[in-house]
Amino acid sequence: MLKVAVCTLLVLSITAIDIQASVWTSHDQKMFAQIKQSGWGNFILNFGELHLTTGGILAELNTEITKLIGELDEELAEVHHQYARRTDVHNREVSRLSQEIQDKEREVFNAHDFYDNVLIPQRDRFAAQLEQLQENIAQNRKTLNEATVQRANDHADFEAKVAEHNEAISAIDESLGLLSQLSAPSLVQIQKVQKNLTKIQQTLKRHSTFQTFIKTLIEIAVEANFADQSALRDILVAFNDLRVQLVDSLNTITADEAEAQRDFEARVIQLNQEHAEFQRAVVVKTAEIEANANKIDQTLDLIDELHADLDTLNGQLQAENDDFAFATDVYNATVAEYNKELNAAHQALDLLNQPRFTDYVKSQLKGAF
Repeated sequence: MLKVAVCTLLVLSITAIDIQASVWTSHDQKMFAQIKQSGWGNFILNFGELHLTTGGILAELNTEITKLIGELDEELAEVHHQYARRTDVHNREVSRLSQEIQDKEREVFNAHDFYDNVLIPQRDRFAAQLEQLQENIAQNRKTLNEATVQRANDHADFEAKVAEHNEAISAIDESLGLLSQLSAPSLVQIQKVQKNLTKIQQTLKRHSTFQTFIKTLIEIAVEANFADQSALRDILVAFNDLRVQLVDSLNTITADEAEAQRDFEARVIQLNQEHAEFQRAVVVKTAEIEANANKIDQTLDLIDELHADLDTLNGQLQAENDDFAFATDVYNATVAEYNKELNAAHQALDLLNQPRFTDYVKSQLKGAF
Protein backbone atom coordinates (compact mmCIF):
# COMPACT_ATOMS: atom_id res chain seq x y z
CA MET A 1 0.00 0.00 0.00
CA LEU A 2 2.78 2.40 0.92
CA LYS A 3 4.61 1.72 -2.38
CA VAL A 4 1.48 2.46 -4.42
CA ALA A 5 0.93 5.68 -2.55
CA VAL A 6 4.51 6.76 -3.08
CA CYS A 7 4.25 6.10 -6.81
CA THR A 8 1.05 8.16 -6.94
CA LEU A 9 2.82 10.84 -4.95
CA LEU A 10 5.60 11.02 -7.53
CA VAL A 11 3.11 11.52 -10.34
CA LEU A 12 1.20 14.14 -8.46
CA SER A 13 4.38 15.87 -7.37
CA ILE A 14 5.30 16.43 -11.00
CA THR A 15 1.94 18.09 -11.77
CA ALA A 16 1.62 19.96 -8.45
CA ILE A 17 1.51 23.78 -8.39
CA ASP A 18 4.28 25.44 -6.40
CA ILE A 19 3.24 27.61 -3.53
CA GLN A 20 3.63 31.32 -4.09
CA ALA A 21 5.51 33.10 -1.39
CA SER A 22 3.03 35.98 -1.47
CA VAL A 23 0.16 33.74 -0.12
CA TRP A 24 1.95 32.45 3.02
CA THR A 25 3.71 33.97 5.94
CA SER A 26 7.29 32.91 6.59
CA HIS A 27 6.09 30.55 9.34
CA ASP A 28 3.56 28.97 7.00
CA GLN A 29 6.15 28.54 4.31
CA LYS A 30 8.49 26.83 6.77
CA MET A 31 5.79 24.42 7.97
CA PHE A 32 4.71 23.78 4.40
CA ALA A 33 8.29 23.00 3.39
CA GLN A 34 8.66 20.56 6.32
CA ILE A 35 5.48 18.74 5.37
CA LYS A 36 6.61 18.53 1.76
CA GLN A 37 9.77 16.74 2.91
CA SER A 38 7.62 13.79 3.95
CA GLY A 39 6.48 11.45 1.23
CA TRP A 40 2.97 11.15 2.61
CA GLY A 41 2.79 14.79 3.67
CA ASN A 42 3.79 15.90 0.20
CA PHE A 43 1.33 13.45 -1.35
CA ILE A 44 -1.57 14.71 0.80
CA LEU A 45 -0.88 18.36 0.06
CA ASN A 46 -0.59 17.71 -3.66
CA PHE A 47 -3.65 15.47 -3.59
CA GLY A 48 -5.61 18.07 -1.64
CA GLU A 49 -4.55 20.90 -3.94
CA LEU A 50 -5.45 18.86 -7.02
CA HIS A 51 -8.78 17.85 -5.50
CA LEU A 52 -9.77 21.41 -4.67
CA THR A 53 -8.61 22.86 -7.95
CA THR A 54 -10.82 20.39 -9.80
CA GLY A 55 -13.87 21.41 -7.81
CA GLY A 56 -13.76 18.71 -5.17
CA ILE A 57 -15.54 19.10 -1.82
CA LEU A 58 -13.34 19.54 1.27
CA ALA A 59 -15.37 17.05 3.33
CA GLU A 60 -14.82 14.37 0.72
CA LEU A 61 -11.14 15.24 0.70
CA ASN A 62 -10.97 14.80 4.50
CA THR A 63 -12.68 11.44 4.25
CA GLU A 64 -10.28 10.14 1.62
CA ILE A 65 -7.19 11.40 3.41
CA THR A 66 -8.45 10.04 6.74
CA LYS A 67 -8.87 6.67 5.06
CA LEU A 68 -5.29 6.88 3.78
CA ILE A 69 -4.00 7.73 7.27
CA GLY A 70 -6.07 4.84 8.66
CA GLU A 71 -4.38 2.49 6.22
CA LEU A 72 -1.00 3.77 7.41
CA ASP A 73 -2.04 3.12 11.01
CA GLU A 74 -3.12 -0.39 10.07
CA GLU A 75 0.18 -1.02 8.33
CA LEU A 76 2.07 0.24 11.39
CA ALA A 77 -0.08 -1.97 13.63
CA GLU A 78 0.83 -4.93 11.42
CA VAL A 79 4.51 -4.02 11.76
CA HIS A 80 4.08 -4.02 15.55
CA HIS A 81 2.19 -7.31 15.38
CA GLN A 82 4.83 -9.02 13.24
CA TYR A 83 7.59 -7.77 15.48
CA ALA A 84 5.71 -8.96 18.57
CA ARG A 85 5.40 -12.40 16.96
CA ARG A 86 9.07 -12.35 16.06
CA THR A 87 9.88 -11.33 19.65
CA ASP A 88 7.85 -14.27 21.00
CA VAL A 89 9.65 -16.65 18.65
CA HIS A 90 12.97 -15.13 19.68
CA ASN A 91 12.23 -15.43 23.39
CA ARG A 92 11.13 -19.06 23.02
CA GLU A 93 14.18 -19.88 20.93
CA VAL A 94 16.55 -18.15 23.36
CA SER A 95 14.88 -19.96 26.28
CA ARG A 96 15.16 -23.30 24.49
CA LEU A 97 18.76 -22.79 23.44
CA SER A 98 19.74 -21.45 26.86
CA GLN A 99 18.24 -24.51 28.54
CA GLU A 100 19.96 -26.85 26.08
CA ILE A 101 23.25 -25.01 26.64
CA GLN A 102 22.81 -25.30 30.40
CA ASP A 103 22.04 -29.01 30.09
CA LYS A 104 25.00 -29.52 27.78
CA GLU A 105 27.33 -27.63 30.12
CA ARG A 106 26.15 -29.91 32.93
CA GLU A 107 26.91 -32.95 30.75
CA VAL A 108 30.36 -31.53 29.98
CA PHE A 109 31.01 -30.93 33.69
CA ASN A 110 29.85 -34.43 34.60
CA ALA A 111 31.99 -35.99 31.86
CA HIS A 112 35.08 -34.06 33.02
CA ASP A 113 34.32 -34.92 36.64
CA PHE A 114 33.95 -38.62 35.77
CA TYR A 115 37.22 -38.52 33.82
CA ASP A 116 39.21 -36.59 36.44
CA ASN A 117 37.81 -38.06 39.66
CA VAL A 118 36.88 -41.60 38.68
CA LEU A 119 38.67 -42.90 35.60
CA ILE A 120 42.12 -41.40 36.16
CA PRO A 121 42.33 -42.40 39.88
CA GLN A 122 41.01 -45.82 38.88
CA ARG A 123 43.68 -46.12 36.18
CA ASP A 124 46.44 -45.20 38.64
CA ARG A 125 45.02 -47.54 41.28
CA PHE A 126 44.81 -50.44 38.82
CA ALA A 127 48.38 -49.80 37.67
CA ALA A 128 49.62 -49.81 41.28
CA GLN A 129 47.69 -53.01 42.00
CA LEU A 130 49.11 -54.72 38.92
CA GLU A 131 52.60 -53.64 39.91
CA GLN A 132 52.01 -55.04 43.41
CA LEU A 133 50.79 -58.34 41.95
CA GLN A 134 53.89 -58.58 39.79
CA GLU A 135 56.05 -57.88 42.83
CA ASN A 136 54.13 -60.56 44.72
CA ILE A 137 54.76 -63.05 41.91
CA ALA A 138 58.47 -62.21 41.88
CA GLN A 139 58.65 -62.52 45.67
CA ASN A 140 56.73 -65.79 45.52
CA ARG A 141 59.18 -67.30 43.04
CA LYS A 142 62.10 -65.95 45.03
CA THR A 143 60.73 -67.52 48.20
CA LEU A 144 60.21 -70.83 46.40
CA ASN A 145 63.75 -70.77 45.01
CA GLU A 146 65.19 -69.91 48.42
CA ALA A 147 63.14 -72.65 50.08
CA THR A 148 64.27 -75.15 47.43
CA VAL A 149 67.92 -74.22 47.89
CA GLN A 150 67.58 -74.35 51.68
CA ARG A 151 65.88 -77.74 51.45
CA ALA A 152 68.71 -79.05 49.30
CA ASN A 153 71.28 -77.69 51.75
CA ASP A 154 69.42 -79.13 54.75
CA HIS A 155 69.13 -82.49 53.02
CA ALA A 156 72.87 -82.47 52.27
CA ASP A 157 73.53 -81.71 55.94
CA PHE A 158 71.21 -84.55 56.87
CA GLU A 159 73.04 -86.98 54.59
CA ALA A 160 76.34 -85.83 56.06
CA LYS A 161 75.02 -86.43 59.58
CA VAL A 162 73.71 -89.85 58.58
CA ALA A 163 77.10 -90.69 57.17
CA GLU A 164 78.75 -89.50 60.41
CA HIS A 165 76.34 -91.54 62.52
CA ASN A 166 76.83 -94.64 60.37
CA GLU A 167 80.57 -94.17 60.46
CA ALA A 168 80.51 -93.77 64.24
CA ILE A 169 78.26 -96.80 64.66
CA SER A 170 80.53 -98.81 62.35
CA ALA A 171 83.58 -97.72 64.37
CA ILE A 172 81.84 -98.73 67.60
CA ASP A 173 80.80 -102.08 66.11
CA GLU A 174 84.36 -102.67 64.93
CA SER A 175 85.70 -101.72 68.35
CA LEU A 176 83.21 -104.00 70.06
CA GLY A 177 84.25 -106.84 67.73
CA LEU A 178 87.90 -106.36 68.62
CA LEU A 179 87.25 -105.99 72.33
CA SER A 180 85.08 -109.13 72.39
CA GLN A 181 88.10 -111.16 71.30
CA LEU A 182 89.97 -110.29 74.51
CA SER A 183 88.19 -112.60 76.97
CA ALA A 184 91.51 -114.40 77.57
CA PRO A 185 93.92 -112.30 75.59
CA SER A 186 97.50 -113.05 74.91
CA LEU A 187 100.03 -110.27 74.59
CA VAL A 188 99.93 -110.57 70.83
CA GLN A 189 96.07 -110.20 70.76
CA ILE A 190 96.17 -107.20 73.08
CA GLN A 191 98.67 -105.49 70.85
CA LYS A 192 96.55 -106.28 67.80
CA VAL A 193 93.39 -104.85 69.42
CA GLN A 194 95.17 -101.69 70.53
CA LYS A 195 96.60 -101.26 67.04
CA ASN A 196 93.14 -101.60 65.42
CA LEU A 197 91.52 -99.22 67.96
CA THR A 198 94.20 -96.62 67.27
CA LYS A 199 93.53 -96.98 63.55
CA ILE A 200 89.80 -96.47 64.12
CA GLN A 201 90.53 -93.36 66.20
CA GLN A 202 92.72 -91.88 63.49
CA THR A 203 90.21 -92.51 60.70
CA LEU A 204 87.30 -90.74 62.46
CA LYS A 205 86.36 -87.46 60.78
CA ARG A 206 87.07 -84.41 62.88
CA HIS A 207 83.65 -82.90 62.29
CA SER A 208 81.86 -85.93 63.70
CA THR A 209 79.41 -84.99 66.44
CA PHE A 210 80.53 -87.83 68.66
CA GLN A 211 84.23 -87.55 67.79
CA THR A 212 85.43 -86.42 71.22
CA PHE A 213 83.44 -88.99 73.15
CA ILE A 214 84.45 -91.85 70.83
CA LYS A 215 88.09 -90.78 70.97
CA THR A 216 87.99 -90.77 74.75
CA LEU A 217 86.53 -94.30 74.85
CA ILE A 218 89.08 -95.59 72.36
CA GLU A 219 91.94 -93.97 74.30
CA ILE A 220 90.68 -95.65 77.45
CA ALA A 221 90.40 -98.95 75.60
CA VAL A 222 93.90 -98.59 74.17
CA GLU A 223 95.49 -97.79 77.54
CA ALA A 224 93.42 -100.24 79.57
CA ASN A 225 94.67 -103.44 81.13
CA PHE A 226 92.65 -105.93 79.14
CA ALA A 227 93.68 -108.63 81.54
CA ASP A 228 91.32 -106.98 84.03
CA GLN A 229 87.98 -108.43 82.95
CA SER A 230 86.03 -105.92 85.07
CA ALA A 231 87.60 -102.96 83.25
CA LEU A 232 86.96 -104.68 79.93
CA ARG A 233 83.27 -105.12 80.75
CA ASP A 234 82.95 -101.45 81.70
CA ILE A 235 84.45 -100.44 78.36
CA LEU A 236 82.09 -102.76 76.49
CA VAL A 237 79.08 -101.36 78.38
CA ALA A 238 80.17 -97.78 77.58
CA PHE A 239 80.54 -98.58 73.89
CA ASN A 240 77.11 -100.26 73.80
CA ASP A 241 75.48 -97.28 75.54
CA LEU A 242 77.11 -94.94 73.04
CA ARG A 243 75.90 -97.10 70.16
CA VAL A 244 72.32 -96.91 71.48
CA GLN A 245 72.58 -93.11 71.69
CA LEU A 246 73.92 -92.94 68.14
CA VAL A 247 71.08 -95.11 66.84
CA ASP A 248 68.50 -92.96 68.69
CA SER A 249 70.12 -89.80 67.31
CA LEU A 250 70.09 -91.28 63.80
CA ASN A 251 66.42 -92.10 64.15
CA THR A 252 65.69 -88.58 65.41
CA ILE A 253 67.46 -86.79 62.58
CA THR A 254 65.85 -89.16 60.08
CA ALA A 255 62.41 -88.32 61.49
CA ASP A 256 63.27 -84.63 61.50
CA GLU A 257 64.38 -84.89 57.89
CA ALA A 258 61.12 -86.57 56.90
CA GLU A 259 59.10 -83.86 58.67
CA ALA A 260 61.20 -81.12 57.09
CA GLN A 261 60.61 -82.69 53.68
CA ARG A 262 56.86 -82.82 54.31
CA ASP A 263 56.89 -79.18 55.45
CA PHE A 264 58.85 -78.25 52.36
CA GLU A 265 56.45 -80.05 50.04
CA ALA A 266 53.48 -78.37 51.77
CA ARG A 267 55.23 -75.02 51.45
CA VAL A 268 55.83 -75.66 47.74
CA ILE A 269 52.13 -76.45 47.27
CA GLN A 270 51.17 -73.29 49.18
CA LEU A 271 53.55 -71.11 47.18
CA ASN A 272 52.37 -72.58 43.88
CA GLN A 273 48.75 -72.01 44.89
CA GLU A 274 49.57 -68.41 45.80
CA HIS A 275 51.39 -68.07 42.49
CA ALA A 276 48.34 -69.35 40.62
CA GLU A 277 46.11 -66.93 42.54
CA PHE A 278 48.46 -64.06 41.69
CA GLN A 279 48.44 -65.08 38.03
CA ARG A 280 44.64 -65.19 37.96
CA ALA A 281 44.55 -61.79 39.70
CA VAL A 282 46.93 -60.43 37.03
CA VAL A 283 44.57 -61.64 34.28
CA VAL A 284 41.60 -59.98 36.01
CA LYS A 285 43.52 -56.77 36.71
CA THR A 286 44.81 -56.63 33.13
CA ALA A 287 41.23 -56.92 31.88
CA GLU A 288 40.17 -54.16 34.28
CA ILE A 289 43.01 -51.94 33.04
CA GLU A 290 41.99 -52.56 29.44
CA ALA A 291 38.35 -51.78 30.25
CA ASN A 292 39.44 -48.63 32.05
CA ALA A 293 41.55 -47.55 29.07
CA ASN A 294 38.60 -48.13 26.72
CA LYS A 295 36.33 -46.14 29.05
CA ILE A 296 38.87 -43.31 29.12
CA ASP A 297 38.96 -43.22 25.31
CA GLN A 298 35.16 -43.29 25.14
CA THR A 299 34.88 -40.52 27.74
CA LEU A 300 37.41 -38.33 25.91
CA ASP A 301 35.48 -38.85 22.68
CA LEU A 302 32.28 -37.98 24.53
CA ILE A 303 33.88 -34.83 25.95
CA ASP A 304 34.96 -33.76 22.45
CA GLU A 305 31.46 -34.46 21.14
CA LEU A 306 29.83 -32.54 24.00
CA HIS A 307 32.12 -29.57 23.43
CA ALA A 308 31.27 -29.64 19.74
CA ASP A 309 27.55 -29.75 20.58
CA LEU A 310 28.03 -26.90 23.04
CA ASP A 311 29.83 -24.82 20.41
CA THR A 312 27.00 -25.52 17.96
CA LEU A 313 24.35 -24.44 20.48
CA ASN A 314 26.27 -21.29 21.38
CA GLY A 315 26.62 -20.57 17.67
CA GLN A 316 22.88 -21.03 17.17
CA LEU A 317 22.15 -18.74 20.12
CA GLN A 318 24.52 -16.09 18.79
CA ALA A 319 23.00 -16.37 15.32
CA GLU A 320 19.50 -16.01 16.78
CA ASN A 321 20.55 -12.98 18.81
CA ASP A 322 22.24 -11.43 15.78
CA ASP A 323 19.20 -12.11 13.59
CA PHE A 324 16.82 -10.69 16.19
CA ALA A 325 19.05 -7.65 16.65
CA PHE A 326 18.90 -7.07 12.90
CA ALA A 327 15.12 -7.56 12.93
CA THR A 328 14.87 -5.09 15.81
CA ASP A 329 16.94 -2.52 13.91
CA VAL A 330 14.68 -2.95 10.88
CA TYR A 331 11.61 -2.73 13.09
CA ASN A 332 12.80 0.42 14.85
CA ALA A 333 13.71 2.05 11.56
CA THR A 334 10.36 1.06 10.03
CA VAL A 335 8.36 2.32 13.02
CA ALA A 336 10.31 5.57 13.02
CA GLU A 337 9.60 6.03 9.31
CA TYR A 338 5.90 5.26 9.76
CA ASN A 339 5.66 7.64 12.72
CA LYS A 340 7.39 10.34 10.71
CA GLU A 341 5.02 9.86 7.78
CA LEU A 342 1.95 9.69 10.02
CA ASN A 343 2.95 12.86 11.81
CA ALA A 344 3.49 14.64 8.52
CA ALA A 345 0.19 13.25 7.23
CA HIS A 346 -1.72 14.59 10.24
CA GLN A 347 -0.02 17.97 9.86
CA ALA A 348 -0.87 18.01 6.15
CA LEU A 349 -4.49 17.14 6.91
CA ASP A 350 -4.69 19.91 9.45
CA LEU A 351 -3.21 22.35 6.95
CA LEU A 352 -5.72 21.34 4.29
CA ASN A 353 -8.52 22.33 6.64
CA GLN A 354 -7.05 25.79 7.23
CA PRO A 355 -8.87 28.68 5.40
CA ARG A 356 -5.62 30.05 4.08
CA PHE A 357 -5.03 26.82 2.14
CA THR A 358 -8.43 27.22 0.49
CA ASP A 359 -7.63 30.88 -0.16
CA TYR A 360 -4.32 29.81 -1.65
CA VAL A 361 -6.04 27.39 -4.01
CA LYS A 362 -8.61 30.04 -5.04
CA SER A 363 -5.82 32.54 -5.69
CA GLN A 364 -4.10 30.00 -7.84
CA LEU A 365 -7.27 29.51 -9.85
CA LYS A 366 -7.75 33.29 -10.33
CA GLY A 367 -4.15 33.62 -11.41
CA ALA A 368 -4.70 30.93 -13.96
CA PHE A 369 -7.55 32.92 -15.56
